[in-house]
Amino acid sequence: MRIGELARRAGTTTRTLRYYEARGLLTARRTDNGYRSYDEEDLALLRQIRTLQDFGFDLEETRPFVDCLRAGHPAGDRCPASLAVYRRKLVELDELLGRLADVREQVARQLAEAEEAAGAAAVPRCEMTG
Repeated sequence: MRIGELARRAGTTTRTLRYYEARGLLTARRTDNGYRSYDEEDLALLRQIRTLQDFGFDLEETRPFVDCLRAGHPAGDRCPASLAVYRRKLVELDELLGRLADVREQVARQLAEAEEAAGAAAVPRCEMTG
């Protein structure tokens, strides 16, 4: 299939596909007249990349999964390098969740203090809020 069809089927743009090609994540074969040519395996690679990016993986983090698929594995996450990326991403997500929990706790504390202060101060009611 040509680049336009691949882009359409993958839900992306030809520009993105050329970028992936420049980064070595996608390899185009060339027809006799110089057009890029792709197959279903390329579509599977793009779907793997897109799924991982939807999960928050950056483009470079998708490389081990692409390499795994290219090595003939039916799924891109069955190789040691892919598993290592999963592990690193889980650590990153756990750290992020911890920071979010801390922020939530601070916001809840500020809200409680503000509500307590508002109740004690007998602030006049705002006419705009009814």
